[in-house]
Amino acid sequence: MGFDPHGRFVQIYEHAYRPILGYVLRRCQDPDDAADVVAETFAIAWRRINEIPPGDEARLWLYGVARKALANHRRGERRHERRTAALREQITASPALAGPPPAEYTQLGQVFRSLHDDDRELLSLVAWEKLDTEQVARTLGITRNAVRVRLHRARKRFARALDSAGIDLPLFERTAL
Repeated sequence: MGFDPHGRFVQIYEHAYRPILGYVLRRCQDPDDAADVVAETFAIAWRRINEIPPGDEARLWLYGVARKALANHRRGERRHERRTAALREQITASPALAGPPPAEYTQLGQVFRSLHDDDRELLSLVAWEKLDTEQVARTLGITRNAVRVRLHRARKRFARALDSAGIDLPLFERTAL
């Protein structure tokens, strides 16, 4: 009978899961993070099943893998925190966000947020991301013709919603959306 990687993995998992989970839980503040690290540890074990030593050495090997997975997780958290802080600084320093928005922008934003998700996404891709019809079609996975039709309808619905809210935008501002 040959080597059964699945059977070996199940045996190792059943023997080592609780100790590895305890090890990681004692080192992670968030149980969800601990679950991710344990899952990564056993994913690595599955990929490297042929390298796992026999007997109780397998558990010790898994501790080493979990230790490295924890270190990677912590590095990822620190990178995330640095990027979040940098983004927060960038947003705070933006002149567009320096003061409260004019009342008409707030009302305009409320009308925009009241649109259906699909209309908002379509209008946002055109107005904010500056995508053309072909690019929107590729992004949404639909035809250019479908983009044209949906965009026309979304603009009409937005215009009606603006009218209902008593917001009068010049024609060139409406067509930009």
